[in-house]
Amino acid sequence: MNVTHFMIAAPSSGSGKTTLTLGLLRVLRQRGYRVQPFKCGPDYIDSRHHATAAGKTSLNLDTFLSSEAHVQELYTRYASPSDIAVSEAVMGLFDGSDRMQNSSAHLATLLSIPIILVVNAKAMAYSAAPLLYGYKHFKPEIQIAGVIFNNVNTPTHYQFLKEASEDVGIEVLGYLPSNPDFEIPSRHLGLHISSETDYEAIIQRIADALPQTVQVDRLLELCNREICTPQRNSGRPFKRFRMAVAQDEAFSFYYPANLEALKPWADLTFFSPLEDAVLPETDFLYLPGGYPELHAQRLSKNRSMLESIRAYSENGGITYAECGGLMYLGKRMTNDANQTFDMVGLFPYQTTMQNRKLTLGYRRMHWKGREFRGHEFHYSKIQEDESLPSVATITSAKGAPVTTKLFQYQNTLATYAHIYWAEQPEFIMDWLEQSGRLTTSHV
Repeated sequence: MNVTHFMIAAPSSGSGKTTLTLGLLRVLRQRGYRVQPFKCGPDYIDSRHHATAAGKTSLNLDTFLSSEAHVQELYTRYASPSDIAVSEAVMGLFDGSDRMQNSSAHLATLLSIPIILVVNAKAMAYSAAPLLYGYKHFKPEIQIAGVIFNNVNTPTHYQFLKEASEDVGIEVLGYLPSNPDFEIPSRHLGLHISSETDYEAIIQRIADALPQTVQVDRLLELCNREICTPQRNSGRPFKRFRMAVAQDEAFSFYYPANLEALKPWADLTFFSPLEDAVLPETDFLYLPGGYPELHAQRLSKNRSMLESIRAYSENGGITYAECGGLMYLGKRMTNDANQTFDMVGLFPYQTTMQNRKLTLGYRRMHWKGREFRGHEFHYSKIQEDESLPSVATITSAKGAPVTTKLFQYQNTLATYAHIYWAEQPEFIMDWLEQSGRLTTSHV
């Protein structure tokens, strides 16, 4: 079957991939198309912006976090029922964990996705020709369907760029002018997620302007290609269980595919550690990442929630916390302003945003005979954890030692790594079964 699908990619980060992707998603949605967004790589912030623009959950595609077979199944399962599938690349097109391994180019080849290249032309004219020539010929199996230029100053500037593209033999599909109204505020974890920013208005401004300079119809025509029919694995039967997921301004970073993979067995309840008084009744508590340091005072003031979560965990409740969730379960949290607030206090460490230093990279975690893969990206750090051992062996993508730990207290696990479990969700059911905390029979 044929589906219009394409990947928005670029020679480097900062070229305008996200701006173009968000604008196109909104334009196509407004035209009545069923649009499915995807994000290449481990990023979970761009994915949330995709959902705002398209009105549809965006899925991560990452061949380090999961197998190629899982990525193919995920892509075809969600792209096939759609009219258009739009993937946003990560970093530069060929930038991978090991040369081009796990890169956007690797994904595009694996999934036969045509590429729309976005080139930042702010300080470039005919020099775009050798750049485009290199991208066209470096890996001939990569299907570059067209190019769109960003930060184009004048019609004359665009004419130079068109001539460069025509001489190389890559079709030009338009341009985006320099416009500060298209910019999404950035923060320490990439594109900022904040209630103070009107993302809806920014996305709509991009969508209103984009068709004036980009040939949207021609882009869709060039990218109508065949896509495979998904093959789904029904999986093992399990008993049903209740899962409580923290979701508010402080906790919002998770892989949607993780929760989707559990839906055949889990009754999901979303709650707010900021607003709700107590934890809902649950068999499994998931505290994902986010920006708890921006809301540390409010989290600390909600004493009834802190006490509810601590009592649940002290009584053997199963909890998985990652990054922001790990910070929340510690004794105290110090924010950017050097203010310190009490947290749940389940673990004896405290976390701080002072003297911040970026910790970034893919992670391999070995726990109870399984290997899990994830990604770490944070500026906070743990204090006073020397006495706390790690219950898992964690390394970088290439097997080098890292300082990241998996902490355990009774049935509560906490780590800085964001683990992708969508390919092996049965480990959660196994964990629940071993604890005897499952509720009703599997249907």
